[in-house]
Amino acid sequence: MAFQLVNVQSLELAAKAVSDSYQAFHIIRYFNGMMMFGWLLLAIGAYRSGLMGLIRSAALATMFFLPLGTLKGTRFESPFLILGLCIALVPLGIQVLREGPPPSRKAIIWTIALVLVQIIFIVLSILFPEFMRR
Repeated sequence: MAFQLVNVQSLELAAKAVSDSYQAFHIIRYFNGMMMFGWLLLAIGAYRSGLMGLIRSAALATMFFLPLGTLKGTRFESPFLILGLCIALVPLGIQVLREGPPPSRKAIIWTIALVLVQIIFIVLSILFPEFMRR
């Protein structure tokens, strides 16, 4: 929303709106610490259960350092922390796809439908950028 405010109003008003929103009450704010601790707990559980080795569990634990909030992902270190999540979970996803049962016909149809919808929205946003700003 803040990025759209810059286009509609000005940088100063957008910065003020984001700044003011940090002071607004939101119940989730009080669970941020528990959510961050949950990444550590998940990493420890993945290691202790033997699901992941030490390196992948440590990579999963890096999510503890990812800032939570309105502009999450905009800091310098955020891409590196997300890379840790990918290092931890992508091999697990590949393993599940290789060793698990094949997907049902219904799951395949839904996957294709969702991918097509995403492609349609990407094409529309490229062809009609003014429509997507509304």
